[in-house]
Amino acid sequence: MTFKDLRIGLIGAGENTRLRHIPGFQEIDGVRIVCVANRRRSSAEAVAREYGIPRVADSWQAVADDPDVDAVCIGTWPNLHAPATLRALEAGKHVLTEARVAANAEEAKRMCDAARARPDQVVQVVPSPFTLDLDATVARILADGMLGTVREIRILHTTPFFLDPGAPVSWRQRTALSGNNMLTMGIYHEVVERWFPLLSIERVRGWGRLYVRERPAAADTSARPVAVDVPDSLTVDGALVGGGRLHYVFSGVEAGPGHDRIELIGAEGRLCVDVAQQRVLLARAGETAFTEIALDPATRRGWRVEADFVSSIRDGKPVTLTPLEAALRYMRFTDAVRRSVDADGAWQTVL
Repeated sequence: MTFKDLRIGLIGAGENTRLRHIPGFQEIDGVRIVCVANRRRSSAEAVAREYGIPRVADSWQAVADDPDVDAVCIGTWPNLHAPATLRALEAGKHVLTEARVAANAEEAKRMCDAARARPDQVVQVVPSPFTLDLDATVARILADGMLGTVREIRILHTTPFFLDPGAPVSWRQRTALSGNNMLTMGIYHEVVERWFPLLSIERVRGWGRLYVRERPAAADTSARPVAVDVPDSLTVDGALVGGGRLHYVFSGVEAGPGHDRIELIGAEGRLCVDVAQQRVLLARAGETAFTEIALDPATRRGWRVEADFVSSIRDGKPVTLTPLEAALRYMRFTDAVRRSVDADGAWQTVL
């Protein structure tokens, strides 16, 4: 391999891989996607034809073991992220894996341990994309102390994605495929941990509600209904070390336009990050209305995940969005919330 010849193998070719990863890699000089494996060979062949990928593999293991592959991009469901990452690392590959990083924190810890044992191999987790253009502005406001001590962190994200009880089951609604990840909690909490890298959560509790317990099979609506075991709605409270709190509300069964915002409540101000509209709004103590904070075009990062991954391989650039250690932190939070949901809202320590 030379810096002008980086060969990528795709393990899974889901929607995000097709929309973002494949075009992202194909735009980079000297990077070639050389093979792809998907759940079915026929779907892998369709992806290969559409995007000009020369080879189709019969299994994800074949991609991980392929001596003509230098790096893998894992675009499967979370249940396969850890096995595919561990096998690819063992085969000497660099790894870009889709979020959520794993099915649970135990798997994420094994991934971290394997990566630490191979410091010359790059492992990057696809970051939460929702605030990439807003993160620098939020960080500046926090660094300037405009909110004072942050007392509460609130997330409200609701959608109608699972409102139709007759819609086919999604992998996101089955623990066997999604692991302990529930709705969009993990991918939004990742943003909070990005803004507060020293965030220390003492304990959490979560309440989930499952309104539709069976749904048609995704591939065959005439087949026997499939059991659903991931909540349709979820509320999370968290107690922070030092006295602050978290309050999150997520739903996949809310009619209408839904909500999509993160709020930081401080002793001297309140910040509303309107994720849907990509706006940052600030109200200082004593003010009765929000002021919109202009975003500096120079700080709008946008999506450049594939370029970052290649730069880390070629130039030794540290992984910042997102390193495995950060992903392990959000999985420990996710596991604690899931334990609480299963215990009917009992408080749980974030281990």
